[in-house]
Amino acid sequence: MAKAIAIAEPNDNGLSRLKAGPARLNDFLKDVRAEMRKVVSPSRAEVQATTIVVIVTVFIFAAYFGVVDFLVGHAMDLLFKHLAK
Repeated sequence: MAKAIAIAEPNDNGLSRLKAGPARLNDFLKDVRAEMRKVVSPSRAEVQATTIVVIVTVFIFAAYFGVVDFLVGHAMDLLFKHLAK
């Protein structure tokens, strides 16, 4: 886990913070390395399965929004024709 940043004293000129920079960077890089060890790459089957789910979902939403667009457009046309009379 990342370490909390210490709050500097009000009369501190920031020199102690500057001196602590390399140690903080080292701690950060250690934390990054530890988190990267936990990362697992998906298998080919997992990638294919999620890709299929995404493609199917995109087509479903495209069809839904196409139908909604058609219905709203048709309703607006009827409304404008009715108001133009």
